[in-house]
Amino acid sequence: MKRSSYLIISAALASLSATAQEPADALRYSWLSGSGTARHQAIGGTNVALGGDLSSIFYNPAGLGLYRTGELVLTPAYGMNRNNAGYLGSEATQRSTQLNFGTTGVVLPLNGSGGGRGKIKNVSVGFGINRVANFNNSVYFNGRNNKSSYSEKYLEELINNNVTDPNAAAEDFPYGASLAFNTYLIDTVRGPGGAVAGYRSMATPATGVNQSQSIDTRGGINEFGLGMSANMGDRVFFGGSLNWSVLNFERESQFREEDATNNTRNNFKYFTVDEYLSTTGVGINLKLGVIIKPVDQLRIGLALHTPTLYNMKDMYATTITADLEGYAGSGSQTQSSRDFNNGYDGEFAYNFSNPLRLMGGISYVFREDADITRQRGFISADIEYLNYQGSTFTASDATANAGSYFTELNQAVDRVYRSAINARVGGELKFETFMVRGGVAYFGNPYAAGNESARRLNISGGLGYRNKGKFVDLTYVHQLVGDNYYPYRLDNGSFSPVDLRSGLGNVLITVGFKF
Repeated sequence: MKRSSYLIISAALASLSATAQEPADALRYSWLSGSGTARHQAIGGTNVALGGDLSSIFYNPAGLGLYRTGELVLTPAYGMNRNNAGYLGSEATQRSTQLNFGTTGVVLPLNGSGGGRGKIKNVSVGFGINRVANFNNSVYFNGRNNKSSYSEKYLEELINNNVTDPNAAAEDFPYGASLAFNTYLIDTVRGPGGAVAGYRSMATPATGVNQSQSIDTRGGINEFGLGMSANMGDRVFFGGSLNWSVLNFERESQFREEDATNNTRNNFKYFTVDEYLSTTGVGINLKLGVIIKPVDQLRIGLALHTPTLYNMKDMYATTITADLEGYAGSGSQTQSSRDFNNGYDGEFAYNFSNPLRLMGGISYVFREDADITRQRGFISADIEYLNYQGSTFTASDATANAGSYFTELNQAVDRVYRSAINARVGGELKFETFMVRGGVAYFGNPYAAGNESARRLNISGGLGYRNKGKFVDLTYVHQLVGDNYYPYRLDNGSFSPVDLRSGLGNVLITVGFKF
């Protein structure tokens, strides 16, 4: 049987607080660059006004109305990540690769009531799956710190909770301070008569500690969409899609801190903190949109994405190992949060919703013609507005008594984040059956003024071939990401960010068949 509900709830809240301290974690379900078919990605992800692509299901479903034939689409992808991390004057690089996929599915046009203006000319139905977010990544950094220790956050946990009883220090914080206390990384300070006067860390930042951390993340958000669009006389197209999101995020990290001197008698050699977090969730959202063609060559689009409402569950564990050069006995001391929970990971269920999104777009098609083989290309641009303060955590039935925590967490979200504008532009030149494409996408800083800043830029290009009902598109997307990550934060001490600079490459191939 698991420990008391008090420990489960307090541990869960501590775990959530820890992950929310990291900008990459705090935004991972909202700051999404999305995916799509190779054609869609090659033109910067513009699709609000353009339409005629399976990706329309996930951006502006009205774009399905431009289909006149059925289409089956497959989009495998291959990603390459390079992360450069700067920490306390040191630089480190980590690389990783993974298989992935873009939008895959089918579109089926249906006959409408007729071709007259104001009448429904045809209706198109589409079903697809899209990789909304990709969490596969690896980060490593190191540096020498002379100002603070990671272990000081455990001191603050005891101080902030007014813990004066060593038994409470050893029992009540099974995902934090109790692990440090039971491995003697944190020990008591005795006052007159042997009474506990406080706590101290055995780490030695005054003489320097070497700090490093490796972080491996896996998973993503896959969205299944069912969309429908109606074509009103080839002038107005409107549609909607119902989308189910399946979220899976897994994070394993190890933070290591060791004495930077050769002193073997200062009661500190090293400690490591191993943390595991697995988050799963299922969500639902609705996307609505319209495309208007005031003249043949011009298309104007508007789309609205409702927040995705997720039901989430976290599973987590922490292990601390400390070697204090004989202070706590020979060798190292290890304790895991699972020791408090009969060998099980902690569990915490809650609800989450990401922000509402508003999109507008405009496209100009060169030599617009019902026979798409006569078209000579297009240029398209989109703009997107979302307010990251709209990200909201709420209690589930299992955590109804944790409502005050979620109130404080949402207030923190309001303080840290702000609204942002994302912009995309792209185009295509068509030479009979051969196409050349390019695009750029910029994602605005989600942080409020005075907080951290983050940046993301996609540069893309691709080629396409279409002939006799078959097509192949090849695209390369290079994403430049800059962000800050804090290994730990202290209320009354010095702490430093890791400057993350990432170059992420993604190769997509879309193979399609018209019928």
